[in-house]
Amino acid sequence: MEVVLHIGIILRVLRNYFLNLQDELIPRLPVDQESIDFEEWHIEYFKSHILKSICSKGQDAHCNKDDGDECCELCTYRNALELPHLPDMVFHKNKLVLKHRDGAVLEFLPMESLRLVENGKQPLQVACAQEWKESRPESLMEEKFKPFDWTFTTDYQGTPNEKFNVERTEQQLNKFKLMQREKILFYHDLTLFEDELHDNGISSCSVKIRVMPSGFFILLRHFLRVDNVLLKIHDTRFHFEVGNNYIFKEFTMRGASYEEMKNLFNVGYSNS
Repeated sequence: MEVVLHIGIILRVLRNYFLNLQDELIPRLPVDQESIDFEEWHIEYFKSHILKSICSKGQDAHCNKDDGDECCELCTYRNALELPHLPDMVFHKNKLVLKHRDGAVLEFLPMESLRLVENGKQPLQVACAQEWKESRPESLMEEKFKPFDWTFTTDYQGTPNEKFNVERTEQQLNKFKLMQREKILFYHDLTLFEDELHDNGISSCSVKIRVMPSGFFILLRHFLRVDNVLLKIHDTRFHFEVGNNYIFKEFTMRGASYEEMKNLFNVGYSNS
C-alpha cells in the first residue's frame, strides 16, 4: 500500500511538471467554444486546459492580492478561495452560460463551485474518523487534521443573476418527458474540478447539458467517493420546456457509508 501511494504521488508530480513545461514550450491553444440559439435562449460553453500548479513567478512564489491584473491564474484562485490547497485538476476556464433575451443569465463556474467548500468548519474526519483510521496507513493520518474539507464537497447549484426570480414549488421533475426519445440538437459535458484524494477516492464536479426540440436539460453533479468510507452525490437538475416562462430546478443529496453499502449488497446477493 505504501509503495502504491508513493508511485501515485510521483506520477502526479511528473504530470504537473510536464503540463507546466508544455505551456512554456507550446503556443497556447485556443479555448474550445460552441453555442446554440434555442427559442429565447443563447447557450454557450467554453472549455480549455487545467489550471497550472505552479505560480508564474516560480516554484515557491506566490502573487499578492495587490498585484491586480499581474496576479497569475493560479494565485487568483488561491487568493479568492483561501483553501490550504486546490483540487488536483481545476478546469478554470470551463464554463456553461445560458442567456435569455430579457437579460436573465445562468452560469456554471469552477470558482463558484469551490467557494462552497467548507474551510476550517466541518472537516470530514468529524463524521468518519474511526473508519478513516482503520482503513488508512499511518503515513496518511496527518490528512485528517487539515483544517478544511479536503474532499472538496460542494452543494453548488449554479450561478443565476438578479434577473431570476426563485420560487418554491410542489411541482416535480417531468421524468417521463425526459425519458422520451428526441433528437439531440446540442450536447456537452464539462468538468469543473476533480481530485483523486491522494489516491483514496475521487471528488469531481461536472455539468452536462442537452438541448432537444422540446426544451433543454442540465445536470450539475458533485460526486464523492472516499474508499472504504462513504459515497455522496449532490445533483442539481434544470429542465426547461418550450412554452414555459420558467426553468424547473431540483436539488437532491444522496449518500451512504461504506458499511451501509456493503450490507445492502450483501442482502441483495443473499436474496438472489
